[in-house]
Order: sequence, then C-alpha cells, then structure tokens
Amino acid sequence: MSGTLTHFDAEGRAVMVDVSDKAETDRTATAAVRVAMQPATLRVILSGQAKKGDVLGVARLAGIMAAKRTAELIPLCHPLPIAAVTLDLAPDGDGIGIVATVRTTGRTGVEMEALTAASVAALTVYDMCKAIDRGMRIDGLRVVHKAGGASGDFRQP
Repeated sequence: MSGTLTHFDAEGRAVMVDVSDKAETDRTATAAVRVAMQPATLRVILSGQAKKGDVLGVARLAGIMAAKRTAELIPLCHPLPIAAVTLDLAPDGDGIGIVATVRTTGRTGVEMEALTAASVAALTVYDMCKAIDRGMRIDGLRVVHKAGGASGDFRQP
C-alpha cells in the first residue's frame, strides 16, 4: 500500500487527481453492505406488503441512479462513463445483504461508484421501512473486489 494521499498537492490543498496520462482499461468494483432488521420487518419486505411498495426493487433502482451521480456527491471523483451497474439484494439472516458491481472502461476506478450504489440502496431500504422498524442498522459497507488499472486486483477476504 502506498503512503501517499493523491488528493492533496504539496501545499496540502485538495485537488482532483490528473488521470490524463493513464491508459483506458476495463475496470470493475464490487461493494457490499447489510441492513440488519427485526425478523418481522424482513417478512414484510419479502412478502411485498410494505406500505411504500416494492422495497427491494426501489432500492435497486436507487442504487443504480446513485452510481451514475457519484461525481456530483463526492467532490474529487471523476465523472465516468459507466458501462454497467448491477445490484443484488437478498435475505441475509435477519436482514438484507446488498452487493453492487460497477463496470467501466476508463482511466480511473469505480470503487466510489460501487460504494455509493450499495450505500444508497441500503439507505433506501431504511427509508422505506423506518415506519415499522426504526432500529434497523446499516453495517459493514466495504469494497469487496476491484479489478483493472495499474494497482491491479484487490479482493477483500
């Protein structure tokens, strides 16, 4: 791991990293998060009985939309031509597991897009179910895989 923070210049000012000299390569990133909830809340989601509608479907769309807007939310992120975004939302014990994968061909990675997609999908699950379970927790947001670019592959154990 490099000890250099790339988003600061020699004087410590925030800067957008210049990626113009980097080659365009295929890049993929996958992020995961989990929304823990009461068993009754999970049953409501899975049965399609939530008052606000299809919780998992809406959360999936929110995650896709969020990935496309990452550069507007994170100040030093480059706007990227996203080729694909997939979100898998599935029961995971007493909650919903969310896995977001983003792909592009570009000069910088899509880790932030994957993290944004996963986190906004989780926030959407919370928003749509908070009336029945205010004790939900969003846990463990992380990059689980990254491929492409000069730094090579990364996989979270």
